[in-house]
Amino acid sequence: MESQMKFKVDNKEFERELFGKFDENIKLIEQKLNIHIVLRESNIVLIGKENNIKKAFEVLNILKKEVENKNKLNKQNISYILSKFKVEDNLNEQLDYIICMNTKGIPVKPKTINQKQYIDNINNNTLTFGIGPAGTGKTYLAVAMAVKSFKKGEVNRIILTRPAVEAGEALGFLPGDLKDKVDPYLRPLYDALFEFLGAEKFDKYMERGLIEVAPLAFMRGRTLDNAFIILDEGQNTSKAQMKMFLTRIGFGSKVVVTGDITQIDLPSNKNSGLVHSLKILNKVEGIKVNYFEKVDVIRHKLVQRIINAYEEFENKKEK
Repeated sequence: MESQMKFKVDNKEFERELFGKFDENIKLIEQKLNIHIVLRESNIVLIGKENNIKKAFEVLNILKKEVENKNKLNKQNISYILSKFKVEDNLNEQLDYIICMNTKGIPVKPKTINQKQYIDNINNNTLTFGIGPAGTGKTYLAVAMAVKSFKKGEVNRIILTRPAVEAGEALGFLPGDLKDKVDPYLRPLYDALFEFLGAEKFDKYMERGLIEVAPLAFMRGRTLDNAFIILDEGQNTSKAQMKMFLTRIGFGSKVVVTGDITQIDLPSNKNSGLVHSLKILNKVEGIKVNYFEKVDVIRHKLVQRIINAYEEFENKKEK
């Protein structure tokens, strides 16, 4: 027997975001929850089996809160919420966690359950590994957490590093001084910091040595106390480099290592230090490993399709 339930719409922006282009968002909700949705005056009317429309009502509440928090709705993030809804009763609460605000005043929050778990792991452990494909927020969220800890006085400085390994291409001689030569490798880390601090504050903190962005080779011989340290592109470290880095951890420090083990740019005769460390450290207390999935990709929906296509191709090769 079909039932009906009304959902009050008092926000035109939410209405636009919810329906999407050519009603594509609302059609997706109808399809996934097997209900019918119509807009009548200032109400969305949900029509279908009672259990399904109750779920839809809760989904709409989550989506409304997303719009109120300045997040855009699209088929990708709606699909994720729908796919996880049956097993995540408190999804609304989890995704409402604000890490910090960016320079535009927009709250930075997890967009998927795995992202929230990643944040919890960083909060609760000295060393966290974030492993997964491009676009899952591994580095972005780690930098956000670093800025939050720095602003709260939990750490005295932020150190961001990555190995200077070329992504499958020989760049040859690079002009300029040492900074000019290594900056291209570190640009993604600069970009993330600019978004959270702004160029002026970033430059001021860099001058004072409170923020350091450097190639991994610069970490050798140091002990890093009271710092939030992020090693990005960890899959491109050698075994010796990874061991060197992990043994730099000092008192009062927090460390995040990110990487995509499907995109290793090392020579074929070198093993990845990240892959090696995951085998060794998987049962060590104080260390957590966060594995991201394709569903956590928050870039353009085409990125998920590309990842799927590559995985299918690699699976066929193995067979």
